[in-house]
Amino acid sequence: MTMIKPYVMGIDIGGTNTVFGIVDARGHVVASDSIKTRKHANFDDYIKELHAGAERLIKLNEAEGKIQGIGIGAPNANYYTGEIVNPPNLPWGPIIPLAETVSKAFGGIPVSITNDANAAALGEMTYGAARGMKDFIMITLGTGVGSGIVVNGQLVYGHDGNAGELGHVVMKRNNGRICGCGRTGCLEAYCSATGVARTAREFLEIRNEPSLLRNLDIEDITSKDVYDAAMAGDAIAKDVFEYTGKLLGEAIADMIVFSSPQAIILFGGLAKSGDLLLRPLQESLDKNIFPIFKGKTKVIISELKESDAAVLGASALGWEAKYKYEAPATAAASKHEDETEKA
Repeated sequence: MTMIKPYVMGIDIGGTNTVFGIVDARGHVVASDSIKTRKHANFDDYIKELHAGAERLIKLNEAEGKIQGIGIGAPNANYYTGEIVNPPNLPWGPIIPLAETVSKAFGGIPVSITNDANAAALGEMTYGAARGMKDFIMITLGTGVGSGIVVNGQLVYGHDGNAGELGHVVMKRNNGRICGCGRTGCLEAYCSATGVARTAREFLEIRNEPSLLRNLDIEDITSKDVYDAAMAGDAIAKDVFEYTGKLLGEAIADMIVFSSPQAIILFGGLAKSGDLLLRPLQESLDKNIFPIFKGKTKVIISELKESDAAVLGASALGWEAKYKYEAPATAAASKHEDETEKA
């Protein structure tokens, strides 16, 4: 009998684009595509376009009937409930029954969802630098700062599915920046890509020396602009990375106390800044680490290819969905066999 080669589908719902792809059991992205997330104000219309695009991809790659599970990474996605609640940067809400709606659209294929940082952690554990690790923390340094915490081989979800928001630990209790979450002084307000741009604007306003960044409209400066200027030797831009790395190192020192991870894995655009960020980060971490943890936790860069990372992370959840939904059926079948043997 010919075995059907199994696949899963990974879907990453971002504020601008939704990327989806077919992934095989070895973590190879067979094919991927994307749609605009905010094109449809109506959630059902969005799901229709997502389903149409995915089905087209499935057909082109002769994967009909082979998709065993679907994993989705999305802002504020709750693993326990299958819902997105008050999603930032998405045009729907306040509560979106994402897992149920997608499963129904795809003919009952099992679906699991989680937030994008948790999905990245699963992807890293399944396919990347965290293979073989049971204790690590994934930090995503993008528009915001996300995190996925793995303890004893399991993602930490907490009692309500919302655990692990390390981007919202407060770094500045007094006179901190207002964060997108509504609080003040959060790590995300300083060590995200937007935080780096904010630091650059502040430094330009309070310092008088020349800078390549002064050639740009101050309100339009991005973290990429700061990186380019720093690489060109710009003093203010290099100091921005010093400041960012120092704060991130302090935060990571506190994270290590919490779960004693084997590694902190950095992912996202800022993680590619190399020594501009990693040197001050490591110096700050070494200075602030609780003595019994000194030298025990590595800070490493993600091994996931950025273009595939979101889909791979979500696809790891797709395999979990497949086995999670298979487990009750397998247990029932085993019980039936036992009872038959006894009869």
